[in-house]
Amino acid sequence: MDQIVLPTIAEMARRGTPYQGVLYAGLMIENGQARLVEYNARFGDPEAQVLMLRLGAQALDLMLATAEGRLSEAQVNWADDHALTVVMATNGYPGAYAKGSQIRGLDALPEDSRHMVFHAGTATRDGNLIAAGGRVLTVTARGATLREAHDRAYAMVDAIDWPGGFCRCDIGWRAL
Repeated sequence: MDQIVLPTIAEMARRGTPYQGVLYAGLMIENGQARLVEYNARFGDPEAQVLMLRLGAQALDLMLATAEGRLSEAQVNWADDHALTVVMATNGYPGAYAKGSQIRGLDALPEDSRHMVFHAGTATRDGNLIAAGGRVLTVTARGATLREAHDRAYAMVDAIDWPGGFCRCDIGWRAL
């Protein structure tokens, strides 16, 4: 906060460029030192999607309060649990990859406040769900513990029938 986020906010204020919205700091941590990689300002990123399950429907209230200039009056209540997101990408990503591979099995997955699959690069063709980008799905699950969230997310990944896709299998390993 002291090295990256607060100086950014101070500089925006100095320039007279107020900002309303989500500002996510993408950091790399090496030898205990944080380095800013990017700022994201949208909900389409996996970093935001994993938080949305813990924030729930109050996200809409917070967005309205932000738009109306009364965010300082709002109270944020995070769910007291853990969430984990696994990105599923098209084989070959981030390099060259083919579009159009069919994705099956999503209809059988739970979709509730503890399980959600976000679509990032999908389309439909002839009634079938297909991959239309590099990062295609973000599979997100919550649990009372990080282990439970991890196991739920990877169980959902395992239930997705998509030979044209892959994911990393090490998400959360340091914390676990």
